[in-house]
Amino acid sequence: MDNISTGYWKKTKVKLKQKFPTVTEHDLSFHEGKEKEMIELLGFKLGKTNLELLYIIAAL
Repeated sequence: MDNISTGYWKKTKVKLKQKFPTVTEHDLSFHEGKEKEMIELLGFKLGKTNLELLYIIAAL
């Protein structure tokens, strides 16, 4: 997730919201340099490990 582009993330977050309707726009807000924190918070909310969540994102 390091060096993620905002264009890529905009497309990915739409797919994540479809897959996990409980996530909010705020949960998926992207801030450069804060990718790790975002993944940790998403993982906690979804009951997934960081690695599981990264695999899910990569598969989208």
